[in-house]
Amino acid sequence: MNVAKSGYRVFSANSSVASTELAKKITERLGVELGKSVVYQESNRETRVDVKESVRGQTIFIIQTIPRDVNTAIMELLVMAYALKTSCAKNIIGVIPYFPYSKQCKMRKRGSIVCKLLASMLAKAGLTHIITMDLHQKEIQGFFSFPVDNLRASPFLLQYIQEEIPDYRNAIIVAKSPSAAKRAQSYAERLRLGLAVMHGEAQCSESDMADGRQSPPCVRNATGHTGLELPCKTTLMMAKEKPPITVVGDVGGRIAIIVDDIIDDVEDFVAAAEILKERGAYKIYIMATHGLLSADAPRLIEESAIDEVVVTNTVPHEVQKLQCPKIKTVDVSMILAEAIRRIHNGESMAYLFRNITVDD
Repeated sequence: MNVAKSGYRVFSANSSVASTELAKKITERLGVELGKSVVYQESNRETRVDVKESVRGQTIFIIQTIPRDVNTAIMELLVMAYALKTSCAKNIIGVIPYFPYSKQCKMRKRGSIVCKLLASMLAKAGLTHIITMDLHQKEIQGFFSFPVDNLRASPFLLQYIQEEIPDYRNAIIVAKSPSAAKRAQSYAERLRLGLAVMHGEAQCSESDMADGRQSPPCVRNATGHTGLELPCKTTLMMAKEKPPITVVGDVGGRIAIIVDDIIDDVEDFVAAAEILKERGAYKIYIMATHGLLSADAPRLIEESAIDEVVVTNTVPHEVQKLQCPKIKTVDVSMILAEAIRRIHNGESMAYLFRNITVDD
């Protein structure tokens, strides 16, 4: 395709070569070339972006994958979006397969909803639309003042299960915490497999964190106005304790497939795999959209009872794959390229959500 006549440009805002691999795959599928730009860090670590071609009056897609240096990647995206805005681009659409800070989407004590802050910053920088994949919480779309297309990776992961896992009919889908049960149920129903749910000490504690409703702490002997005395919560109920880990569902003699949206620190997954092995599962797979695999994740996976970790290429993880051969990658550039094509041509996005359930 002639880039000059296509009416749109595709840029990559990443300064590292490893992070541009997904952008190259997307542009190859679209039949266009990556826009000419230079993104780099000054000696004082300031981000600089130079756009090397005219973008006046055109629709621009910025592909930004998020490597380990999350904050630098965000700054690169913001600076490039603003550079394109001041260069009179007509529309600036961010393609952000993994949306950073998505776990910080709820108020915790005296913290902040950082995901909302990032959404506001992207709008201020000039973005008019974003394409992302498997947001940690679907409600995050409400933080934005412009359209958000939240694509799903489940069709690719389901295809991998059917084609790459021998005897997958003898598998059971496992939710490693009650909060992941809906996603696991969605996979189980489409594969026509059984469902197991784990709960107890190994469950994700995100929903159990204090949210500020016990602040300030109850003080009986406080000085000041004593006309109204609130009951102290600790006198009304016992301290919350998690029960011993339990697996609801029979995994004996089965292939256990744990599904989730993000795999980052893998301690919970390793603990879940050990429990499933004790309960009789003879193979254990982890399926997740975003493979952040931080810190010692590759080593822990290699030394664990996990047989295979399958993630998509929304996040670059080639280094982790070299450290751990159990990590496998599913390419999702096809659906991202098709989303770009449909948005530019004004076509419906419904086709990309066929056979997708609400709980994906």
